Amino acid sequence: MPAVGSLRFFLGGRDLEMETIATLLRETVGGDRVEDAGLGWGARASAYGEAIARALECGETPVLVELEDDLPPHIDRAKLIIVDHHGDRAGRNQPSSLRQVFGLLADEYGLNWTRAFELVEANDIGHVAEMKARGANDTEIRAIRQRDRRAQGVSEAEEREAARAIAAREHDGPLTIVRIPGNSASAVGDLILPELGGPGADALLVVMPEEFAFFGPGNAVLALNGAFDGWYGGALPERGFWGCERKDDYPGEEAVRQTAIAALEARSD
Repeated sequence: MPAVGSLRFFLGGRDLEMETIATLLRETVGGDRVEDAGLGWGARASAYGEAIARALECGETPVLVELEDDLPPHIDRAKLIIVDHHGDRAGRNQPSSLRQVFGLLADEYGLNWTRAFELVEANDIGHVAEMKARGANDTEIRAIRQRDRRAQGVSEAEEREAARAIAAREHDGPLTIVRIPGNSASAVGDLILPELGGPGADALLVVMPEEFAFFGPGNAVLALNGAFDGWYGGALPERGFWGCERKDDYPGEEAVRQTAIAALEARSD
């Protein structure tokens, strides 16, 4: 592995895990070796294209943290370190992005894996269910989920809107559908959970003006990802999440619904 002092970190979409990674990096390698553009979900490496090219020219090793690789072909991938836990790297038994970054730094700085890191990792991999599996209590779960929503920029007003939308939820066979006027599904995904006072939903589709988001069984996540270009992750193969942008009415809501429902019904056959 390249020397830690040669690493330059480029941070992806903002959530609690990324916020934790940013803090860890600033406390170890220092803020001058961290590039953070405050990106959202679906973040792409091209947002840092010029800075990545400069780092390579200076002999540094760019570390791309949860950034979709859309860099031009002339960039030598062998000189990059890719840190991610989405797409093909997703899975309950795969290391989180936080653990991967920790692994790059631990020996150099004598780091210890803490309970706080464990909860952040569990939350990012498998949400509330994974936190419970690792022994988190109700107070810890509520605190972690609130911190994650705030890290993603979810406001209290959006939480209230999510609660109203959940009360007006629809059902299409095994699928629960919630519609919100904004483009942040995180509050819906939280507040529908029984552990957080909600009615529960085994398979949830959040319909937004510019995005779709699905939370539920892993086979439906993979079916949606196979049918529509987007992003996915979670505690696969058991459960996970999928999302995609809506552009020019594509994909259509009915197509997304039917893809999810077909996968959910196939699971019960």
